[in-house]
Amino acid sequence: MMNDLPHARRLSAAIAERSACVGVIGLGYVGLPLVEAFVKAGFRVMGFDVDSRKIEKLRRGESYIGRVASAWVGEAVTSGRLEATDDFDALPLADAVLICVPTPLTAQREPDLSYVQSTAETIAARLRPGQLVVLESTTYPGTTQEVLRPVLERGGLKAGRDFFLAYSPEREDPGNPKYHTAVIPKVVGGAEAVSGEVAAKLYAAAVTAVVPVSSASVAEASKILENIYRAVNIALVNELKVLFDRMGIDIWEVLEAASTKPFGFQAFYPGPGLGGHCIPIDPFYLAWKARELDVAARFIELAGEINTEMPRYVVERTVQALEMRGKPIQGSRGLVLGVAYKPNVDDVRESPAFRVMELLEERGAVLRFHDPYVPVLPHMRHYAPKAEPAPLDAQTLSESDFVVIVTHHDAIDWAFVVRHAQLVIDTRNATAAVSEGREKIVKA
Repeated sequence: MMNDLPHARRLSAAIAERSACVGVIGLGYVGLPLVEAFVKAGFRVMGFDVDSRKIEKLRRGESYIGRVASAWVGEAVTSGRLEATDDFDALPLADAVLICVPTPLTAQREPDLSYVQSTAETIAARLRPGQLVVLESTTYPGTTQEVLRPVLERGGLKAGRDFFLAYSPEREDPGNPKYHTAVIPKVVGGAEAVSGEVAAKLYAAAVTAVVPVSSASVAEASKILENIYRAVNIALVNELKVLFDRMGIDIWEVLEAASTKPFGFQAFYPGPGLGGHCIPIDPFYLAWKARELDVAARFIELAGEINTEMPRYVVERTVQALEMRGKPIQGSRGLVLGVAYKPNVDDVRESPAFRVMELLEERGAVLRFHDPYVPVLPHMRHYAPKAEPAPLDAQTLSESDFVVIVTHHDAIDWAFVVRHAQLVIDTRNATAAVSEGREKIVKA
């Protein structure tokens, strides 16, 4: 089939020869590692972003993401293999355009595809014959065909003939030293067969394994399944955490015991809520799509509701623990340990720490925070906590009426924290190995 399409033949040949130029739109935690993978595979890459600060840093040879080294960025820019720009009029220079923009939720917890839609408009105004466009952003099944394709075809070019359109979900795991972009299998599905073939050829040139599927919708569904699988199981243990606490049972000890079964059980762990871009959002994306089709996704919606309520549970446990010690939450001084969404990274996307801080401040607590990876609280779409950074020393801990552990970074000495704190609210079982001062610890 591809032999009958000259644009497909030419692009496939350019990919094989590494003469194709790859454009990546969105240079965040997904886009920049993707840039690195293609540059290391021998391609020339153009990185596009609306944030001029990111562009300036990359041009200076500076990385703003922990897993991408500044030394590598400097070398890639100097060699001409990487060009960073906020000039989207340069999009026609790219043979393949990979979209890595955010797909958040609205205030009503419905899909916000405004970034995808505006990016599609930007590409459509400059789309030329022979280009490949791939969406990588996490979304509900049907987005590539129903949202992206109509915009790109508006100018008269047709997907599968004049240009090529596919979906290939990102599978980044920030902070995971074992798995990075180039070694994670890449699921690829085209808007039609030829687009899928061309996209598979592109990714096969940069990653160790490509998993072709029959359509873009299947690829979208596979990504959302991966994350909802985790969200549902985390919701289960979060609900059991609350129940077992009422029964005087430690959920962490239960999980440790259950994990000794060599088959039929996989451990998931409770926490103060879900973080990261995908897992807190995907259940709501699919539930919204289900409602559009008049299908009740009750199981998925319930999991989303349980996980969303976890920050409130943490705050209630904190209030109760303070009251047991004769202290009101109003006017109390609190220290939040860890604001990144997972340990040992600087990524704060959808971190439950921000909701925990917001709820504590609404109850009248005066907060400070410490995170070895996040020295200053960044601007967030929905939250504006007033907490100021503080050093993690004996004075800071002893002056705090309570300490809430939200993120269990390895760099923090938890025995030191417990030794000097008055009250520790542990949402991550970070203090499991601490023997001295356990009377100060409350699990939440």
